[in-house]
Amino acid sequence: MNEIKTINSLEQLENILQENTAVLVYFSTISCNVGEALEPKVQELLNADFPKMAFYKIDMNFSPEIAAKYSAFVEPTILVFFEGKETIRKSRNIGIYELQSAILRPYKLIFE
Repeated sequence: MNEIKTINSLEQLENILQENTAVLVYFSTISCNVGEALEPKVQELLNADFPKMAFYKIDMNFSPEIAAKYSAFVEPTILVFFEGKETIRKSRNIGIYELQSAILRPYKLIFE
């Protein structure tokens, strides 16, 4: 079961991207209802289909410099990194099935 870990600094995020092969970074704020509703679904998806992918959350209100560096200006924004490179970017209206199919191919290439 992936636990949700919060990233609070740019340095922390860069270390995470170096240390993990697959990382999903979830940008949102506490005040975003869509983000709050989608987050458990994304976590469930990773647990079920992509167990080797790390899940991290960034609150855009508390870490605006990270959001700015990664151009995450709308909430929620999901960035998926494989081997330190941004591979997938989804913002605002994010469908779980759409996200799943986007992750599936690169995930299989790396882990299978």
